[in-house]
Amino acid sequence: MKIKLTTLYVNNQDKALRFYTEVLGLAKKADFSNGGFRWLTVTSPEEPDGAELQLALDDNPAGKAYQQAIFQQGQPAVMFFTDDIKADHERIVANGGEFKMPPTDVTGSTIAQLTDGCGNLVQLTQLARW
Repeated sequence: MKIKLTTLYVNNQDKALRFYTEVLGLAKKADFSNGGFRWLTVTSPEEPDGAELQLALDDNPAGKAYQQAIFQQGQPAVMFFTDDIKADHERIVANGGEFKMPPTDVTGSTIAQLTDGCGNLVQLTQLARW
């Protein structure tokens, strides 16, 4: 079994696409519409056939409630793992990202958090090397 797709609710798909591609550096995988529905996914440029992140419009009441609740609690909606969090932090800031928490050492890892501007908290994680 493989994880192929997970969904992230966003309040603006165009803005989310810009953030996840231009600021974070992910690659657009799929973008097509059918009526009022838009299927939009991004993926890691390092694994273009790997897991996809669907950027779904938060017009689903349950999805929107979940998105708002975890954001209000300060919980990340999505986590990305990196081998060099400090370099990624610098690159993302240079691309316009605004961090709520710069790279911070915690038990077993270093984490950083930023908002995507579309209703979500995003966490970067670099695991400690023992």
